[in-house]
Amino acid sequence: MYKKILAGLGGAIALNILHETIRKNFDNVPEINKLGEEALMKITEHTPINITGKDNIYAATLVGDIVSNGIYYATTATKSDMTSGLLAGIGAVALPKSLGLNEDPVAETTQKKLMTIGYYLFGAIVTRVIYNKIK
Repeated sequence: MYKKILAGLGGAIALNILHETIRKNFDNVPEINKLGEEALMKITEHTPINITGKDNIYAATLVGDIVSNGIYYATTATKSDMTSGLLAGIGAVALPKSLGLNEDPVAETTQKKLMTIGYYLFGAIVTRVIYNKIK
């Protein structure tokens, strides 16, 4: 089980490195971080949790993203890399609007949609490669 968790975390970290590198160096690319920050603030809105400051919100979102994607990849991508990555990416593009979130950071353009799906597919493939190497 720990090998699946390590592989899942590896895939989630790879996804975030890819996203952050591209986001900081190119225009008109997905900003998954903005979607995550909005979701975090919405989730904690009516709780005693009070995250303030742009850097703190970003850090909390990044940690949550790595943990949640790591768990997702550990349970899915270690079995089927393509399917789990595609489903995660499609979900990231298709679900924000129905969850009351701004979809523009990941779905404003066709380019952003395809790149978002690609990021999650990349994370799943990395998970599968890591898992195959360590199992």
